[in-house]
Amino acid sequence: MLELKIPGWKVLNINHLVLDFNGTLAEDGRILPGIKEKLITLSEKVEIHILTADTHQGVRKSFLGCNYHIEIIPDSSQASCKCQYIQQLGADSVVAVGNGNNDASMLAEAALGIAVIQSEGASARTIAAADIIFNDIEKALETLNNQCRLIASLRC
Repeated sequence: MLELKIPGWKVLNINHLVLDFNGTLAEDGRILPGIKEKLITLSEKVEIHILTADTHQGVRKSFLGCNYHIEIIPDSSQASCKCQYIQQLGADSVVAVGNGNNDASMLAEAALGIAVIQSEGASARTIAAADIIFNDIEKALETLNNQCRLIASLRC
């Protein structure tokens, strides 16, 4: 479990990290450098879940040998599927990270919603739904392990 105490805002007891794949962990279907190592560190504290339409059909190959939950979401109802997934885990114990329009409701539902704006861009709806925004997924993942950074951005 990852306990995050944000003065004036919330105390979060996080058991699950739910991530979008393309645009968040990967660019053009290829996992970004340094991501696997960051996820390995976080997986010692939380369960890792990766939700994707798998547009480039490489998510399972990217995480071969990793004990992560990988869910291939149907193209037709991605936003609602992602939101339902968060609800089933228990939204108050989830950090969700994404960039696309189909991630907005997932970020809004989670206890902590993180939007990333990288080379593939990010949806304005998703940015509005996020609690915090990063321009680098590595920094976002590092920040989850550094409570002081979260406090600096989110305290009230």
